[in-house]
Amino acid sequence: MKITIESTSKIVTFNGIDCRVWEGKTASGIEIHAFISRIGVKEGQPVETYEEFERELKEVRKPSALIAAIPARMLL
Repeated sequence: MKITIESTSKIVTFNGIDCRVWEGKTASGIEIHAFISRIGVKEGQPVETYEEFERELKEVRKPSALIAAIPARMLL
């Protein structure tokens, strides 16, 4: 499966861990959301790659209305 996701500004606690909510679609167009607690660059990359990754990681958008409305009590 391939997915394309975008980082949102919404942070939720999921199973006791803070996660950023990412929204996106599968290659076939199915809308999805992901709760991501950690993400990183493959080890051994040039320093510039890490720096660019950190800059890009700070770019977030407002979550969709569906994601913004998820109450914390709905997460296990």
